Amino acid sequence: MIGQQLLNGITLGATYALIALGYTMVYGIIQLINFAHGEIYMVGAFVGVLMVSVFKQGLLVSLTVAMLTCLIIGVSIERIAYRPLRGSNRLSPLISAIGVSIFLQTLMTKIEGPQPVGFPHVIEDAIYKFGSLEITKVQIIILIVASLLMAGLTFIVKYVKIGKAMRAASEDYDAAALMGINVNKVISFTFAIGSALAAAGGVLVGIYFNSVSPLMGVSAGLKAFCAAVLGGIGSIPGAMLGGLFIGIAETLGIAGGFDLYKDAIAFTLLIVVLLFRPTGLLGRPIQRKV
Repeated sequence: MIGQQLLNGITLGATYALIALGYTMVYGIIQLINFAHGEIYMVGAFVGVLMVSVFKQGLLVSLTVAMLTCLIIGVSIERIAYRPLRGSNRLSPLISAIGVSIFLQTLMTKIEGPQPVGFPHVIEDAIYKFGSLEITKVQIIILIVASLLMAGLTFIVKYVKIGKAMRAASEDYDAAALMGINVNKVISFTFAIGSALAAAGGVLVGIYFNSVSPLMGVSAGLKAFCAAVLGGIGSIPGAMLGGLFIGIAETLGIAGGFDLYKDAIAFTLLIVVLLFRPTGLLGRPIQRKV
């Protein structure tokens, strides 16, 4: 029973981790909480539905188109709503992020209506048994896709030139600019890759639960934000670990009879962890010279 729920929790947590990576990367570079990130995840899910139901495409094409679409949306949001406010006080970009979030929710509600939309059947049903554990084909695909995307991000950040520039900007934004790094390009790339990962999470969740809705980004976005803070905001491995922790805790809580409080589990876990480790599981204290 526990092993099965752990497997289910890891599957759900992998999708939270994909969303949490966008939060933690953006904050790590420009110290902005992109509260429109959950809505980008929602838009990605609806693009996946559109590709499967209207254009009759398979998972790979639908996932790719959703990621590319949200990549463009994420870069556009950064360019239009955040970049002009970068030099202002901290409150202005935050209000702008909330405004973009409400705009995307309202726009999608006008287009699709407020009711949930079923995700078309794109993966054949299959259950594989390993002893007492059961895993579906959908779960296997979710775990494989999420693992490949997170491994790809890790490779980019560690070994690719733009990834090294991201790390430099996260250490010291102004010093990176003085050293010749195009900080605007780095920030745009960060929004692009974070939005693409969120879109992938939206499509995978739609396939997993067979349903998407214009408000699905609110709850998932908050839980992913909790995952990013839980793992240590600004830490990419921390966001991955935090997502898995949130997914496992939520699944075990539902299995234990606390299904009515499933949305509170993530926040409760966050409070407990931060009481003992304020910087998160893998976060580190930031020392600033004054």
